[in-house]
Amino acid sequence: MGDGDGWANCEAGHRHWGRYGAAGVLAYCMDPDPYILLQKRSRLSIGGGTWGLLGGARHSHENPVEAALREASEESTLDPATVHVQWLSREDHGGWSYDTVIGRLPSRADVRPQSFESAAVAWVPAGEVASQKLFPAFAEAWTRLCRSLYQMVLVVDVANVMGSRADGWWRDRRGAAERLRDEIAAVDGFDGVPGAVADLCYPRIVLVVEGAARGVDAVAGAEVVAAPGSGDDTIADLAAPRAPDEQRLVVTADRELRTRCETAGASVVGPRWLLEAIRRSCST
Repeated sequence: MGDGDGWANCEAGHRHWGRYGAAGVLAYCMDPDPYILLQKRSRLSIGGGTWGLLGGARHSHENPVEAALREASEESTLDPATVHVQWLSREDHGGWSYDTVIGRLPSRADVRPQSFESAAVAWVPAGEVASQKLFPAFAEAWTRLCRSLYQMVLVVDVANVMGSRADGWWRDRRGAAERLRDEIAAVDGFDGVPGAVADLCYPRIVLVVEGAARGVDAVAGAEVVAAPGSGDDTIADLAAPRAPDEQRLVVTADRELRTRCETAGASVVGPRWLLEAIRRSCST
């Protein structure tokens, strides 16, 4: 038992499990179509006999991702290290919330029940989830959550973003690129992603550098690609999705490059979107 285990009431007068809210993991893999990892709740649990997500009460010291992965590993043999977290979707009930952490696994791992709360754990084709006997709250959320079974790759036109900042970047292009790299890598979830249904995105981040910034190294959470020639050509090439469950979002204000990226299949946002995400991250 942790300090989050217990009942709580929301502003609507409903009773929920989790004094500080609750969180669960919607784990999926492509094989080649999406499969969803579902838990059959035991008769000793709320909603026993129904299928839903691995998850439970969030403790006071945990963020939603930590809580969801911990609960999943307590209720099953799922290895949290194998879950590539991609999205977070929040249901706010007023004073109480449930966070669904959506993550991708590289394969349909052999996952088994590991606590009294789980009667079974199974991989179910995404197209067959709605036909199962589902936990009511999950059944209601599934029509929305199923639209987030993809990974986002954020491709950043570093030179263009630096050019939109009045911080003297031209005096030391490499140093300015390294500062921008570190700021982007430190953002704990991006909101306002075009076309997204979920609230927060945890993308794979790819920074494209050119000229004097070519010596910038990658860091944890941010890859760096040094353009051998034109940065625009490299970015346009990276704009094309590489996998069926992948989408790409390019950050640039260059109109011609925007057209090239959209033609390749990517969405495009301007530097202001990225800089606002950095500002919010720094202020928390």
